[in-house]
Amino acid sequence: MYPLPISRWHPTSRLLYRLSLPCALLLWLMPLIAVLLTSIRSSDELSAGNYWGWPRHFNLIENYRTALTQTPMLHYFWNTCLITVPSVAVSIFLASMAGHALANYRFRGNLLVLAIFVAGNFVPIQILMIPVRDLTLRLGLYNTVWGLVLFHIAFQTGFCTLFLRNFIRELPYELIEAARIEGASEWAIYARVVLPLVRPALAALGILVFTFVWNDYFWALCLTQGDDAAPITVGVAALRGQWTTSWNLVSAGSVLAALPSVAMFFAMQKHFVAGLTFGATKG
Repeated sequence: MYPLPISRWHPTSRLLYRLSLPCALLLWLMPLIAVLLTSIRSSDELSAGNYWGWPRHFNLIENYRTALTQTPMLHYFWNTCLITVPSVAVSIFLASMAGHALANYRFRGNLLVLAIFVAGNFVPIQILMIPVRDLTLRLGLYNTVWGLVLFHIAFQTGFCTLFLRNFIRELPYELIEAARIEGASEWAIYARVVLPLVRPALAALGILVFTFVWNDYFWALCLTQGDDAAPITVGVAALRGQWTTSWNLVSAGSVLAALPSVAMFFAMQKHFVAGLTFGATKG
């Protein structure tokens, strides 16, 4: 029923595992290493065809400075912040209330509402491209930051509700009953009992949603046109020229675009692990 611990494997199997793990890690990191090396190469090396060799000249400062100062990268960064921060905050706020209601209240249609949230997470996002784009055009939200914000809130709230509902359901219901006996209102129970107890889950969910929204490319490409509301993912693609492309600048922009989500994960890693293991053990 449970996998056999590695220490109890056959010696040959352990040896193959130890040899294959570094190879798999190197294979997975190879595209990232290539992007990092390209971001510090000079344009002359790329023109000469030196794509995979070790850089002969390091243009680290020049490439990243050019990507930040001579391209609209800072504008794309600002758009991405305007899209990501409200989307994460509102999605988690709405999902925490919906998850609390679905976990702790018994009302007609509770299971139906939960089933709708679950079913919505299995809908392929690609089939929503045309109706969502038409809806934003009808509402005058196409190519606007608020159009992307509203879409991400609507799309992420379903996943967040399902995520938080399962965590909140693991809380002892006696705590809520005790708060009601003490005369606490339903809003006080939500704000002072439920939210503090699921804080690790909120932190883990915040990291996940932040990563989803920050790295979104599909919907940013469908719902924006031009540079006015384009986030960083579309902005990096826009760095490609019509006839020639400075791949060192594109790679530098890609690294800069990935840094915030990576930095947030490492800064919140402790809370992320705690949130994923929340409720895994009892007693």
